[in-house]
Amino acid sequence: MPDHARRATVAAWLVWLGLAGLAAAVSLQEILPRLGAGAGSVDHALLVYSAAPRIVIALLAGAALGLAGALLQSALDNPLAEPSTLGVFAGSQLTLGLAASFAPALGALGREAAAFAGGGGAAALVLALSWRRRLDPVTVVLCGMVVAMVASSLSAALILARGDYLFALLIWGGGSLVQEGWRPSAAIGAALAVGLVAAAVMSRPLATLTAGEDSARSLGAPAPVIRIAALTIGVLLATTVAAEIGLIAFVGLAAPTLARASGARAPRQLLAAAPAVGAILLWLTDAVVQLVGSGESIPTGAATAFLGAPLLLWLLPRLALADRPTAVRPPSRRNPRVTLGLLAACALVAIVTALVLGRDMDGWSVATDGAFSELLPFRWPRVTAAGAAGAMLAAAGVVLQRMTGNPLAGPEVLGVGAGAGVGLAAVLLLTGAASLPLQMAGAALGALATVAVILLLAGGGRLGPERMLLAGAGISALCLAALNAVIATGSRDAFAILGWIAGATDAVGPEHAIAACIAAVLFASPLALMLRWLETLPLGLAPARSLGIDVPAARLALTVAAALLTGAAALIAGPLSFVGLVAPHAVRAAGLSRPGAHLAGSMLAGAALMTTADLLARTIVFPYQLPLGLFASLIGGGYLIVALSRR
Repeated sequence: MPDHARRATVAAWLVWLGLAGLAAAVSLQEILPRLGAGAGSVDHALLVYSAAPRIVIALLAGAALGLAGALLQSALDNPLAEPSTLGVFAGSQLTLGLAASFAPALGALGREAAAFAGGGGAAALVLALSWRRRLDPVTVVLCGMVVAMVASSLSAALILARGDYLFALLIWGGGSLVQEGWRPSAAIGAALAVGLVAAAVMSRPLATLTAGEDSARSLGAPAPVIRIAALTIGVLLATTVAAEIGLIAFVGLAAPTLARASGARAPRQLLAAAPAVGAILLWLTDAVVQLVGSGESIPTGAATAFLGAPLLLWLLPRLALADRPTAVRPPSRRNPRVTLGLLAACALVAIVTALVLGRDMDGWSVATDGAFSELLPFRWPRVTAAGAAGAMLAAAGVVLQRMTGNPLAGPEVLGVGAGAGVGLAAVLLLTGAASLPLQMAGAALGALATVAVILLLAGGGRLGPERMLLAGAGISALCLAALNAVIATGSRDAFAILGWIAGATDAVGPEHAIAACIAAVLFASPLALMLRWLETLPLGLAPARSLGIDVPAARLALTVAAALLTGAAALIAGPLSFVGLVAPHAVRAAGLSRPGAHLAGSMLAGAALMTTADLLARTIVFPYQLPLGLFASLIGGGYLIVALSRR
């Protein structure tokens, strides 16, 4: 190692030691006043069963997540791999909720097994979907993002349906390190010991994978076995932490990345350094959380996401990943009027079916005459609001896909919906009971800020289309971390935000339906004047400028339009419906490539998708009503997963 590199490495680790000292200084403020307490006193109990276990579990969990991230990244040769980006945490959350609801007698070991099954299943699904692209780093993370979003939507719906039994899952989802004993530390410590031994055994085989799978095979190393073993240990470490203390996001990403920046390049060095960095990171983060909010107002897991998501955004322009050019679909010879007519017919059929079809105690029924008149006041607000929300999300998706030149862009995957949620949460927290126009304004401002950040990151072409989706994943994680911090409080606003995330529409009334229709007309109509921009911007900056377009002004106008459409629609459908991606993508695949036809067809398809999802949401498990966003996310998420696997 050259002298300058050695000096830089020493300096980096001195910084880490200094940060560890800072964390220790903060932690000692909790411990020192209680050291002299008697054996039977409250202070002694707090020291032995709360303060000391909290420090230990922060160190153990941070080390476990750092090692998990290093194993996952080494096995997949993917610097973005970690439990959050692979969907492991979201899968664990879903299966833990199912276990708590339907098998509460499983106990601690059953909880860890359920978390491992969910996290391992999610990771296996992600890898299977990205296998066609040879586990390309970008495809793996994008598939993980979609799987995580769908699983999170299912978890939110489960918590809403069984809130009396799963209230603790709200706090658990935030990743709290508050302790009442030593059992969680023992469980994580045992898993970490297994992981460290396995890492020591696998360090040399993992080093052969860095030279390529063919080279590893020529050296006699069974590459598939090595990958599966490393992935299994990484998932085991992450899910054990999740089962014991909740979701601690991005430590698995930050620890290996910062360890490399500190001089740990080889797999053996990385597997040794990442746990140390992870332990210091989580310990320091928890110490800051206790210092700022007494350890209760901000969950530690949400705080780590606040740190890790910006790190992901910082990494994107610096990663040596090859962005593939966006495929240009040739113009279709199909008559666009015929396709638009078919889409209009589908939308009409979906709306009429949602109005007349239902279920009662005797089974499926079609409302006619008097029954229809009685049911119409209850059904038309939901159907109308869902259709308008679907049309607005689809219109926003058309704008974002054409403005970014990315056929897989959309309000959901770019984090615009989650940004709208942050704006909505801010309004609810600041005003208590905000009016509908004020909620729309807050959501629109949050969406506008998110789109502005995306465009800022993409400025100058620094981010290609797929990297832009990864930027959206980082922004979405940052916004959802802020929402999780609110949800973990368990307040009235927490349940309101949780219902919004799941896309619950049971409280939608005539005023919401009318407001949604007005917003759809008001915000989508100006797009008719921007069709020329929508046609030329996908060609690139230089062609657009050569045609006389003021690109900054055009982007600003389109950004505002997309943000307003997303903010208004997100109040009805939530942030994870995927309609804003699916409808424009499917309509373009059907041959409507010109901007006007693309926009009109997408809005019709979005309305049809949302009204169909609303029908399923209120009938599929009659007499219960499920969130609209849940079914929309299942339909859209499945479509996106298939689209990603075929790219």
